[in-house]
Amino acid sequence: MIEVEHYSKLYGDFRAVHDLSFTVAPGDVLGLVGPNGAGKTSTLRALAGILQPSAGTIRIDGIDLVQDPVPAKRRLAFIPDEPQLFEYLTVVEHLRFMGRLYGVKDAESRIGPLLEELELDGKRDALPTELSRGMKQKLAIACGLLHDPVALMLDEPLTGLDPVGIRRMKATIAGRARAGTAVILSSHLLHLVEELCTRLLVIRKGERVAYGTVHEIVAERPELQGRSLEDLFIALTG
Repeated sequence: MIEVEHYSKLYGDFRAVHDLSFTVAPGDVLGLVGPNGAGKTSTLRALAGILQPSAGTIRIDGIDLVQDPVPAKRRLAFIPDEPQLFEYLTVVEHLRFMGRLYGVKDAESRIGPLLEELELDGKRDALPTELSRGMKQKLAIACGLLHDPVALMLDEPLTGLDPVGIRRMKATIAGRARAGTAVILSSHLLHLVEELCTRLLVIRKGERVAYGTVHEIVAERPELQGRSLEDLFIALTG
């Protein structure tokens, strides 16, 4: 489970996120949406332990991310919108390295099925410079999935993927949720959010403007009844 209580982030005098609270239960996929500059990236980076909150509490699987960061980070995976790879490691070497880093004892037996699932099996010995943008994205996601995280955060996971890759990636995300992973998905692709997400968190100027299922959000705003998700997003974010 992912628990966020009264999270705020300041950069000097600039308030990027203010008093944000939400939870993601095992098996849920939370769609984190908002316009550019809404505070989505600051929120995701704090959830990954990259940024320190200015205020508030973040817990991963019940573990305080600030007070006990190493055990908390072992239980999560954060996939940024731009893949961060090692230039001189092959695809399979990336996964073996992640296995050692997270202490995955059966990493070798996990690598083959994961490469096959993400259509990377034919690129086992390729370096990142030999991979397309979409393949790099798949490798970054494979690295994040190897240790079977209980909390998974994805920022624009479909970037660079072709239609077949998009379908398979959606199946991978949905499959992890069905297996009990708590997933946060941030994307401007509202059709992806609508298809995969069980709940929405809409933020604007660093503040929560809506949270819940689409039905719950619309129930609080009858004037939005019958609108598309795109119309709903525009109405909520202005």
